[in-house]
Amino acid sequence: MKSFITATILFLFLSSCFAPERNCEDFKTGTFEFESYLEGELVKTTFVRTESLEIDYFRNEVDSSSIRWINDCEYILTNLNPKNMAEEKPLHMKILTTKGDTYTFEFSVVGEDKKHKGTAKKIK
Repeated sequence: MKSFITATILFLFLSSCFAPERNCEDFKTGTFEFESYLEGELVKTTFVRTESLEIDYFRNEVDSSSIRWINDCEYILTNLNPKNMAEEKPLHMKILTTKGDTYTFEFSVVGEDKKHKGTAKKIK
């Protein structure tokens, strides 16, 4: 019984020390791909990000947004040429974890509670 308690305490101690990989600096700039389901169809977005600009390529359309970095893992995207009221609202982007050439992120419209998650892959 004593060894079981010791093993349990050791397991809890070691598992509480686990922190996900988060090398956000590696993903601040580059060319990325993001796949998601939209109306039941798998669609791909490619985007190029610099320190201050993100250019999105989606379904033969190009869109540009300015970037304001909050810290190494969070930034605000503001559409430079919004076509409607929804596109005028900035997005809060947060890199949650990184692994190899991919990162998991969450995003939301600034001021709204509903968050979405995704995974992007760095291709250049």
